[in-house]
Amino acid sequence: LSSADVYAIKPPDFHGLVPKLSVKEGHKVKAGTVIFEDKYNNKVKFVSPVSGEIAEIVRGAKRRILEVRILPDGANSSEEISPVSDSTSREELIQTMLDHGLWPFVIERPFSVIANPEAAPKAIFVSGFDSSPLAPDADYVMEGLENDFTAGMKALVKLADGKPVHLNAQEGSKFFKAQDGVTLNTFKGPHPAGNVGVQIHKIDPINKGEIVWYVNPQDVANIGRCLSTGKVDLRRTFAVT
Repeated sequence: LSSADVYAIKPPDFHGLVPKLSVKEGHKVKAGTVIFEDKYNNKVKFVSPVSGEIAEIVRGAKRRILEVRILPDGANSSEEISPVSDSTSREELIQTMLDHGLWPFVIERPFSVIANPEAAPKAIFVSGFDSSPLAPDADYVMEGLENDFTAGMKALVKLADGKPVHLNAQEGSKFFKAQDGVTLNTFKGPHPAGNVGVQIHKIDPINKGEIVWYVNPQDVANIGRCLSTGKVDLRRTFAVT
C-alpha cells in the first residue's frame, strides 16, 4: 500500500478534548510516539500513526490547535508495547492502552466522549455493521483481520471486568461470529439499525447515572494487533463514494 504524503491528527475530532502538546515542529517521531495528551486528564495520550517528522502545528483562533501534521519517512519504525498476556490484569491492560495511544478508541455513552479509564461501564458494545447510506460492507472491510479482531475482543472482555460485552452483527454476516465471553446479537432492517445508540437502546438501555463503552470494529482489530505484536500499527479502511 502506498503511503500518504502527509498525515494529520486533529484534536477537534475528539469531543471535549483540550490538547497539551508533547512535541514541536521538526521533532522526529515513531509510530506510537506521544504527540499530545488531554490537558485535563494527562493519562489519555494521542500518538503518531506513522514514523517521520512533525511538519507543522496548525492553529486557529486563540491559538487553538487544529492539526498536527506529520511527514512520513517510509521506515514504519514503531515504539515497542509491553507484552500483554492472559495473565495481564485489567489495570495493567488499561495502563498499556493509555501509554500507547490505544485508549481514545474506547468511547463512552452518553455524550460519545473518550471513556474515563477510572470508570466502570455496565456493558461494552461493538457494532459490526454500518447501515447508513453509502457505508462500506463491514465483512469486506474486516476481511483478513480475524486474528487481530479476536485479540481485540479478548481485551474488551478483560476491560468489561465481568460485565456484558455485546458484539452486534448484521443478519447473514460471515465475519462476525460468536467469541468467548461475548454475547453475539444479530440485527436486520433499514437504517438506523447499524447505529450503536439504537442497538444499545434495544439491548440494554442507559439509565440515569449509568455509562456504557463502545468501540468501532476496525479499532477493536487495531487494539488487538498492537497488543499481540508489541508494535503500534494503526490502520483504517474507508469508503470514498
